[in-house]
Amino acid sequence: MDNATFDQLALERTCKTLFGVDVEVKQVIAWRVPVNRTDHATVFLTTKKQLYAYVEAQSRLLLSDVKKIMSRMGLKAELYVPPKGRPRYFDEVGRKKFNEVFPGRTHVTDDDIVFYRTLAPYAPALVQINEVKNGVVY
Repeated sequence: MDNATFDQLALERTCKTLFGVDVEVKQVIAWRVPVNRTDHATVFLTTKKQLYAYVEAQSRLLLSDVKKIMSRMGLKAELYVPPKGRPRYFDEVGRKKFNEVFPGRTHVTDDDIVFYRTLAPYAPALVQINEVKNGVVY
């Protein structure tokens, strides 16, 4: 087994273990592209013709950081995959952060926590890609 195959299997296993997403990597578009000093992104295509970006981080990333990384890479996200077993993870963290800032508010709506969702820790990150802007991954 060569290194590329081993790395693809490790990526598939990581997606299943951390995010609960069963993917089969067909082709790696960009492997471990540096996105800042300590973090890397891998863009890959599955056998079901879905494009994903996996961001592995040594630093502490937030959802807002991952959104900025996707934008700078020229990728438009369809879905930021939450951790396995926590489908409302970003909402949970957003509500918690909102309540820390505004402890007296009892009725909290989804519109209230839009910003606070982006403060959720999100490393590593798995993003389902909807579109590659201008057809180029930067």
